[in-house]
Amino acid sequence: MTNKWQGKKVLITGVCGTVGAELLKQLSKQNCSHIVGIDNSETELFFLDQEFSDYENIELFLGDLRDKSSMDRIMRNVDIVLHSAALKHVILCERSPRDAVETNIQGMMNIIDAAEKNGVERLIFTSSDKAVNPTNVMGTTKLMGERLMTAANAHRCNSSDTIYTSTRFGNVLGSRGSVIPIFARQISSGGPITLTEKSMTRFIMTLDEAVSLVLESVWCACGGEIFVTKMPVIRISDLAEVMIEILAPKYGYQPSDITIEVTGSKPGEKMYEELLSEEEMRRTVELKKFFAIFPAFTGIYHDVKYDYGEIVSENVDNEYNSKNETPLTRKELREYFVEHKLLDSL
Repeated sequence: MTNKWQGKKVLITGVCGTVGAELLKQLSKQNCSHIVGIDNSETELFFLDQEFSDYENIELFLGDLRDKSSMDRIMRNVDIVLHSAALKHVILCERSPRDAVETNIQGMMNIIDAAEKNGVERLIFTSSDKAVNPTNVMGTTKLMGERLMTAANAHRCNSSDTIYTSTRFGNVLGSRGSVIPIFARQISSGGPITLTEKSMTRFIMTLDEAVSLVLESVWCACGGEIFVTKMPVIRISDLAEVMIEILAPKYGYQPSDITIEVTGSKPGEKMYEELLSEEEMRRTVELKKFFAIFPAFTGIYHDVKYDYGEIVSENVDNEYNSKNETPLTRKELREYFVEHKLLDSL
C-alpha cells in the first residue's frame, strides 16, 4: 500500500496537547519529509522537543493561533495541516469566553487564511462532540470552527485547491482532564468516586484509535464535510465500577471499600453525548469507520464530488447519540480496558 505521507511536510498545531502529541508520535513513523509542531506551552514544548531530539525531520516551535503573521510564516511550504490546538476545558472557557473566542474562532480564521495564502493541500480540524447542539461557550466555538472550515472550502478561489475538512469525535479515554485519571486518583486515596449522574452515557475511544482515524480522514476528505468517528458507548457508572474492580486491589483496597457518591449534574452538562444531530441526519452518509456530514447550504458551495468508495448507507435515520446506542456491558468494558492496556500505567 502506498504511504501517502511519504515526502509530505506536515504542521501540527497544539502539538503538546493529548491529541497533538499522539499525532506527532504516529506521524514520526510515516517518513514525512518534515514535521513542524507549534504550541504556546513553553515547558511542555521543551520536554516534547527533548523526546523527539533524535528525529532530524521534526522541529517544534512556540506559536500562538492568535498571531496571524506567525501562522502565515509557520505554514510556508507546508502540505498538510492538522489543527488540534484549542481551548477545550468547558468551565474555563465559560469563565473566559473572550479568550475562547480569540483562540478557537479568531485563531481558526488565522489558520484558514494562512493555509489559503500558502497553498496548503489539506487542512483538517479536530472538532468535538460538544459542537452538536452546544450548551456552553467551548462547544459553541467548536461549532463555529466547523462552520468556518465548511465556508472556507466553499469560498476557496481558483488559485487555491486547499481541501478543508473537520473530524468530530467524543471522549478520548486516559487523556488529560478525562475521567479515567480522576477516578484513578480517587480510588488510590480510598474513595469515594464522585459521579454526577449514574445514568449518564458517553462515547469512548482510545487515544491511538482517535488519532489513527484523524489521520485516515485526511485522505478520505473531499472538502467541506465533517467526519464523525464511530465509537462504542458506556455508562459512566459502569466505568466507575469496572475501574474499582481493576484498580482497588493494586492500591491495597478491596473493591467493596470504594464507595460511589452521586453529586448531581453540573450546569450545562448533558446526560448523553451527541455526535450527529437530527438535522444533520438528512445530509449524512455512513461509511465503514465514519459518518460523513455534507454541507447544509450546498447551493452556495464550491462544486465538490463526494466520492468515498464504499458507502455503507446513504440513508442515516438515527441520531448518533449515546442515549440511542447500546452501551458496552461491564464484561465488554473490562475486556476493552485489558485489550488496550488503558489502566496498566495507573
